[in-house]
Amino acid sequence: MKSTLSSLALLLVGATMGVAQAQTKSPSSSGIYTCTTTDGRRLTSDRPIPECQAREQRVLNSDGSVRKMMPPAMSPEEQSLADQRKRLEEVQRAAQQDAVRRDRNLLQRYADLAAHQRAREAALDDIREAMQLSEKRLQALATERKPMLDELEFYKGKRVPVKLQHQLDMNDASATAQRESIDNQKAEIVRVNRIYDEELARLKRLWAGAAPGSLEKPGTLPATAKPPVQASPASGR
Repeated sequence: MKSTLSSLALLLVGATMGVAQAQTKSPSSSGIYTCTTTDGRRLTSDRPIPECQAREQRVLNSDGSVRKMMPPAMSPEEQSLADQRKRLEEVQRAAQQDAVRRDRNLLQRYADLAAHQRAREAALDDIREAMQLSEKRLQALATERKPMLDELEFYKGKRVPVKLQHQLDMNDASATAQRESIDNQKAEIVRVNRIYDEELARLKRLWAGAAPGSLEKPGTLPATAKPPVQASPASGR
């Protein structure tokens, strides 16, 4: 019985010492912070030093070697610039990823110039066909209008019948709509050709060996209010 109690006592003592050691080591595990205040005082603490928020602080290991350098806290203006820079970097990173995907898709879709030209012609054929239908419809409207104009000759200087005037107005409206449609289709042909021209210029550079995503021009990031503090060589970075 006494032997058992002795063993338990030893276990409790060992556990207590382990906890105490852990508590003793815990402050230093995060490093030792040291800095010099504006009035020349040298301060040391086991956590970041409030008096040195606007100054650089060194974080030391338990043996006194420098673990890292902690830069001064940013002013509101500096923090705003840093946040803006971070947002722009995220936007640029997303744009770069999109450019890589787009270039890879282009290369997968068009292995050579002939493949790209076939796709261009297929896209233009649909527009050309629609434009031909509009032109045919415009010709048909002109044919339909001729007997109306012949009939209108009988009513020179007289009141035109409501029915005939209505037919002429409807014919005019339909012809105007077809002309507008033809103008839109011509503009669409120009737009499609411009898209394929831009694609082809990009593809030529990719076919020549440019890496996907490398053709984008990076945007300009805002300058920070002050240069970042370089880590000390002793920090191991």
